[in-house]
This record gives sequence, C-alpha cells and structure tokens, in this order.
Amino acid sequence: MKRSYLIISVSSIALLIVLVIQVKWIVQTAKVKEELFNEKANMVVARTAEVLSADPQACRNFESGTGAEELVKTDSLFSSYMDFYDINTDYSFAVAAPGQSSIEKSNSKDETVYKKRLEEETTQSGLELSFFVEGKNKFILEEMGTLFLTSIVLILVVLVLFWRTILSLMKEKKIAGHTTEFLNNMTHEFKTPLTNIALAGKMISKDVSQEGKVKQYTEIILQENEKLRLQIEQVLNMSALERGEIRLQKGPVDMHQLIKESVNGMSLQIEIRNGVLSLDLKATKTEINGDRAHLTGAISNLIDNAIKYSPEKPVINILTYNDGNAVVLQIQDNGIGIEKEYQQKIFEKFFRVPTGDIHDVKGLDLG
Repeated sequence: MKRSYLIISVSSIALLIVLVIQVKWIVQTAKVKEELFNEKANMVVARTAEVLSADPQACRNFESGTGAEELVKTDSLFSSYMDFYDINTDYSFAVAAPGQSSIEKSNSKDETVYKKRLEEETTQSGLELSFFVEGKNKFILEEMGTLFLTSIVLILVVLVLFWRTILSLMKEKKIAGHTTEFLNNMTHEFKTPLTNIALAGKMISKDVSQEGKVKQYTEIILQENEKLRLQIEQVLNMSALERGEIRLQKGPVDMHQLIKESVNGMSLQIEIRNGVLSLDLKATKTEINGDRAHLTGAISNLIDNAIKYSPEKPVINILTYNDGNAVVLQIQDNGIGIEKEYQQKIFEKFFRVPTGDIHDVKGLDLG
C-alpha cells in the first residue's frame, strides 16, 4: 500500500510540474503576442505621426481647433496602417497639445493608449497624437486561438483522466484488500450451520427413540444445509457482487414465518448454552416484499451474534410490530453490546469491533 501511495505521489508531482510548465508556456506565449501587438501599434501611431508632421498646414489647423478635415485624413491613415500591420480592433485617436483636451477620444474603459509627439519643427505647441486601442486582450486571445484552446482542453483532459485513474487504482486496491480479507475469513461464516448440523447429528444419535425429536433435528439439518448452499453461492458470486451485478430476488415474504424458521435453526445452539429465546410477535400485517435468502441470513446472523456475544446464558427476545404499513423487527439480548463510537461503522464491510489481540469469536464481517 505504501508503494502505491509513493507512486501516486510521484506521479502527481510530475503531472503538477508538467501543468506548471504548460501554464507558464501559455503565459509566455501571451506575453510575446502582447509585445508583438504593442510593437505593431507603436508602428501605426509612429507612421501616422510622421505623415502628419510632414503637413505643417494640418498641424496648424489642429492647433487652432479647425482640423475637421484633418481628422478624417488622420482616421484614414490609421485604418490604412492598421490593415497593413494586421490589427483588427476598434480604435479612436486624439490630436492635442499636452494638458489640453483631446479633439477625439474614446470613452471605453477597456483600452490601451499609444502616444507619439509630432515633430517640433512642424508644431509650435508640441502637438501629441494619441492612439486608443480597444479590446487588446481579446485580440491577443483570438490571435492565440486554437493553440490556447487546445492547451486548456488538454490540461483539463489530463487532469480528469489522471483523477479517474487514481480513483480506479484506489478502488482496485480496496477490492483486492476486501478479497483477501474475504478469503481469509470466509470459512468462519460456515461455522454456524456446520455447528448446528453437528449438534443435530449428535442429538439424533442420542435420542433415536424419540421420533418427534428426530424429525425436528432432521429439519434443522436440512435448513442448515440450505444455508451452507447459499453461502457457497455467495462466495462464487462475490466478484459479481463487488461490481453490483447481483440483484435482489424480491418477492412476498411472511416475516413471522421467516423468524420462526430462523429460530428453529438456531434452537440447538440456544439449548446447548441453556439459553432462553422468547417471541413477542405483535405485528398483524406480516407480509413484506423482500429477498427471502438475504432476510433469513440477516435474522440468523443477529440471533447467532446474540448467542456468541452473551458471556452467560443467552436471553434473547424477538419483537415485531407494525408502524403504518411497515413491519418493525427488534432483537434484544443480554450480550456485551457495541460501544457507541463503533455503532456508526457496523454496516461497513469487513468491520469488526476492535478487541486487541483477542479473537474469541470468529466471523466474516459481512453479516
């Protein structure tokens, strides 16, 4: 198990490193794209400023605030250079002296500004050309396009597959551990029916003169033999049970009849221990829809545990009553009980209440 955890840890670290490298690579690519975009945008504003600087009249019109025609010309220059440098985004521009209000500017919050002063020989007030580019980040992502999306999808696929692989590995390890425990302990599950059969055989040999007793013991032998058959069938179908492929064979079952059959099968063990078993069957609606074999096993296991874990003479009381349309079954005994801290775990497969190194009572822990 430690080796498996080591392999999982090393694999997780390796995958994490690969993912970090991949993310860094994506970020680095985005930075390169951004630098390339900035370089292109600066070239656009520089070349536009160069053309405007070569036209002194246009600069004087901008300074005097009468440059409406020059705005149209400047816009045409920006469009031309943006096409040349393959920049396809919304934009706006402004031509104004530093500290003065722009003639035209964007109101968008998502914009990047590139500036270039016109040549001093042409303008007396130091006109400055401002180029406002909107949606630069969106443009960069679109430029990365397939590369970016593919990287993100691959990262997510790798993470999902790795996580599923880990879950499958842990599940397989858990099943393997359960299988080992099952094989180590399954013979003990046969102990109860074998004990009952052996006791019934001994009693027959002692009471050959009593015909009624012989019939009772014979019925016990047949019942316990059927239980053994069902146990063997469960062992053979264990792998299918782990996969959840075995369905319950549900049908109408009379709970009182089931209880009496289970009690009859356990009566010899109670008799040998000088115990007392009483029935208080108050339910009037006794038929339920359930799996007869599993219900029989559950009741027999409860009675068997009551006998096993009673340090003195077992005193067992079985009570039934109706709660609406439901049949409630209670089995009370004078056994050692289960400490409160372990009661939530009793339905976990293969769980046994810790008893240190003492194992007086054996079991398969599937009851």
